[in-house]
Amino acid sequence: MKTELLDAVESKSLKSKIPHFEIGDIVEVHCRIQEGDKARTQVFSGTVISRKGRGINENFTVRRIVANEGVERIFPLHSPNVLDIKP
Repeated sequence: MKTELLDAVESKSLKSKIPHFEIGDIVEVHCRIQEGDKARTQVFSGTVISRKGRGINENFTVRRIVANEGVERIFPLHSPNVLDIKP
């Protein structure tokens, strides 16, 4: 009962168009960065190493190598700041 009620409330915040991608895929994540009163779009590209959660709490982790250092970033799948995901 409680889960059904939460799912009904969360369904309004879920994105309708999410591209299909799995662990091991190379993706480009376009995310909005707010700096003061200015907003810009930043592209983070790398390999998906994790995908967990369900519903509004679903997250995925993208890893890439920059200057011989591994950089990982966790993105909430249904966040309004994640503008686009391109597999």
